[in-house]
Amino acid sequence: MADDNEWYYCIKHHRAEQGKACWYGDRMGPYPDQATAERALEIAKARNKAADDQDG
Repeated sequence: MADDNEWYYCIKHHRAEQGKACWYGDRMGPYPDQATAERALEIAKARNKAADDQDG
C-alpha cells in the first residue's frame, strides 16, 4: 500500500514516522521523505505566514 511508504509528522510524539501508525488527528502530512516530515512544523509556519501576508 502506498500510504505505508509516506512520511508523517506526529504532533503527539514530536517525530517523523513512516506510515499511518498514529491517529489521523495527530498526523501532519503526508510528506515525500523523512527529512521533509521532520520539517513539518517549519513548513506549516512558513505557509501560515505566507497566507497571513496575502491577507494584508
